[in-house]
Amino acid sequence: MSEQVVCGVFLKANEVRVVTLAGIRDSHQLIAPKANKFTLVKNPSQSEVSCFVEQLQSYINQHKVTKVVLNRRATTGQGAGGAGTFLMEGAILASVATEIEFVHPATLRATDKRCAELKIDKPKTVDLGKAYDLAFECLV
Repeated sequence: MSEQVVCGVFLKANEVRVVTLAGIRDSHQLIAPKANKFTLVKNPSQSEVSCFVEQLQSYINQHKVTKVVLNRRATTGQGAGGAGTFLMEGAILASVATEIEFVHPATLRATDKRCAELKIDKPKTVDLGKAYDLAFECLV
């Protein structure tokens, strides 16, 4: 089996934060730490959505990502996903050729409690930290 490369994609407002990890939970490394954000303008045109998806797919291809992990958006209540995240999620689901998995925030919190000591490369910024947690969740 080839090396597992998992990309955590954290949807928030009109941007996605990405963190890509390679390896396994006990022994993983951060891939492409400089490329970490893709933005979609508010009220985008069809060509702007296509450009957003092409940029993300190019990143996925360039880093040989085997799985993309998205945060499960809240559908009701405070913090429910807005139009921007809804649009980006749909575009990603419809267009990205790589396997996609959704992870619920409660699952991330549970894994963080059990495996925090393994997350030595976790970024300090909140959104990148969440993208890291998403990628970490799907490492074997």
